[in-house]
Amino acid sequence: MNYKTLKDFPEDFLWGASTSAYQVEGAWDEDGKGLSVQDVGKYPEGTTDFKVASDFYHHYKEDIKLFAEMGFKAFRFSVAWTRILPNGIGEINQKGIDFYNNVINELLSYGIEPIVTMYHFDLPYELEKKGGWSNRETIDAFENYSKVVFESFGDRVKYFLTINEQNMMILFGAILGTAGEDGEDPAKKLYQQNHHMLLAQAKAMKLCHDMCPSAKIGPAPNISSVYPATSKPEDILAASNFSSIRNWLYLDAAVYGRYNSVAWSYMEKKGCTPVIEDGDMEVLKAGKPDFIAFNYYSTMTVAENKEEDMNDKSKADQQRAFAEGGVFKAAESVGLPKTEFGWPIDPVGFRNTLREINERYDLPLIVTENGLGAYDKVEEGDIIDDEYRIDYLRKHIEQARLAITDGVKLFGYCPWSAIDLVSTHEGCTKRYGFVYVNRDEFDLKDLKRIKKKSFYWYKDVISSNGEKLE
Repeated sequence: MNYKTLKDFPEDFLWGASTSAYQVEGAWDEDGKGLSVQDVGKYPEGTTDFKVASDFYHHYKEDIKLFAEMGFKAFRFSVAWTRILPNGIGEINQKGIDFYNNVINELLSYGIEPIVTMYHFDLPYELEKKGGWSNRETIDAFENYSKVVFESFGDRVKYFLTINEQNMMILFGAILGTAGEDGEDPAKKLYQQNHHMLLAQAKAMKLCHDMCPSAKIGPAPNISSVYPATSKPEDILAASNFSSIRNWLYLDAAVYGRYNSVAWSYMEKKGCTPVIEDGDMEVLKAGKPDFIAFNYYSTMTVAENKEEDMNDKSKADQQRAFAEGGVFKAAESVGLPKTEFGWPIDPVGFRNTLREINERYDLPLIVTENGLGAYDKVEEGDIIDDEYRIDYLRKHIEQARLAITDGVKLFGYCPWSAIDLVSTHEGCTKRYGFVYVNRDEFDLKDLKRIKKKSFYWYKDVISSNGEKLE
């Protein structure tokens, strides 16, 4: 729909940005932190590890001061499970608790709302050695970890996110470094892990409501509208298939406490339905989110796939579809430009996605990732002209305002990322931040923080509550 007058962003709209612990903190083995799967994983050739990252652990005061200068109303970050419980269970590491207390208190001193992600791809390695999410004991370990998080930070944190991009860990675990040491991701194993994660999430949501009645909690998947390649009914059916498998399986379970019927039929077809024990579905139904957080980068396009045995993920990643025999196959997005890393750019699809989630679940929404990865260059005088990032974000914010006018209950926008960090499988060369971190893949240099052009632009966006976008 076109409108003559648009609704404003709400007065208390949570403008901010996001990071994750293992991609930004560094200090991988300091002050009692244990190993996570990201600390021991393999890295693509030519990319750095996460041992230093952006060294937020030692620069958090400087970085939060920059966030305050931009005018952030919120900062979405994750807590490293192994910084709090080095072995995933057992003894609590007080120095880890102290660090996150310091971060939270520093944010609050500037009036910045902390939005805490409890788990972002960094399962404790000691739990992984015992089977990771394939082991039902990890459900109890996550519930125990959640209890420690709520006890430690629930007096000041109003917004918790459970699991970041659970759907991506299931669909692309080998790429994200979360599929296990052997790098294998057989469907049966992964969908059993998914079931366990859904149970852990439901228990955490219920626990949050019991322990922190003034706080709110929700899931944080990566959600993308899926387009049919043509208007052929078969392509439309393929798009419906992929949307259920990629999107609604995870949110239907989180919101309604049930499995999506199309996704369940897909698992039956592949012979990978999870073992559901007595009481599991009651646990799922008891975990009710207060809102939905989601990450959006682009849409997907798929077509009918008649080949029964084809399962091709060779060129797939979080934002590029793959082929599944007899279900769907990736197709080219028509008329959409792409980033330097091959992801389609679709701001209107952002509005489509917001509307789909809103109509399906009727819950408040917050965007917890949206951004442009690019090869930023520092010019003479420490100038970083990232107009391309400004253009990307401007167009998405415009569509967010249109979605609000459509009736979407959007209460926050936290793009990826607040500062440059290490991308999961493309190193630190792929930059997303409003703040440049002066380092290369294998040369740490001085880790100097440099404000990009987008820093000043976003400052104006926030101060005008989304009115000033040029």
